[in-house]
Amino acid sequence: MNKRSLFKPIFAALVCHVFWGFSFMAARVAMNSATVFVLLSHRFLLALAVMSALVLCGKAKLQLRGKRVALLLALGLAQPVVYFLGEQYGILHSSTIFSGVMIAMIPLLSTLAAIPVLGERPTAGQLFYSLLSVGGVIGIGLQSRSSGTIDLLGVVCLVIAVCSAAVYTLINRGICEEFTPFERSYMMILLGAACFTALALIQNRGDLGACLRPLGATPYLLAILFLAVCCSVICFFCNAYYISYMSVARGTVFSNLTTAVSIFAGAVFLHEPFSWLSLLFCLMILLGIYGVQRTSDPLAGER
Repeated sequence: MNKRSLFKPIFAALVCHVFWGFSFMAARVAMNSATVFVLLSHRFLLALAVMSALVLCGKAKLQLRGKRVALLLALGLAQPVVYFLGEQYGILHSSTIFSGVMIAMIPLLSTLAAIPVLGERPTAGQLFYSLLSVGGVIGIGLQSRSSGTIDLLGVVCLVIAVCSAAVYTLINRGICEEFTPFERSYMMILLGAACFTALALIQNRGDLGACLRPLGATPYLLAILFLAVCCSVICFFCNAYYISYMSVARGTVFSNLTTAVSIFAGAVFLHEPFSWLSLLFCLMILLGIYGVQRTSDPLAGER
């Protein structure tokens, strides 16, 4: 296997999920000043401005003529629109443990769904190490204090979130030869900006001032800047890039790294509890990710 071709997608996956791990801390800071929909609106509008500036400056290109744009729209609806809505309301209407376990199922569901849809069959080693990594995520969830009660709406929303994440992965992998990582990322951010801005305005009954008011707080601005540039522009591009060159089983296992990073960030910056058991579960996640890479077939060739 060419080490150079191996390095770039794995590096992109690490950057992506390390940033997403810190996104929980940034979102917590931002939500002190704004509601979820206003936060998401600002996040994706700023990200869209950055992406559009790259196009206008000639640093990136959008060439959609003659391509199956409907698939690109489906990609953007699955992630971030449907996934974010399902996740937010699912967490709100269920316990911490249940929501954490459900979200941990995304890599496994994506891997299994890729068998009939993409013809990608995971090896026994990949399945074993994927389960090990998922076990670490579930263990961390079981450690946390369970807040909230589980109702039918919460279950349905979390199932929708998990399924939309799997659909997003399959579409992203399936159209990687037709659309560049930038084109895929741009459409995702465009749809996110349009949908969440509309929902923010509806939530605030069309009061634009209420939507803009949180921008006066410096901590909020810094948090939104990180979420927009690092967790949307950079992460969506890196995610689209590494999915282009990795099998679904190999790529999706990196999502569990987000949990380990978020635990670390909470312990270091927010002084949240971190026990030896937490360390053990984090090591299970990392060992699972490493094991999947070691037992995988060579990466798909670069285009």
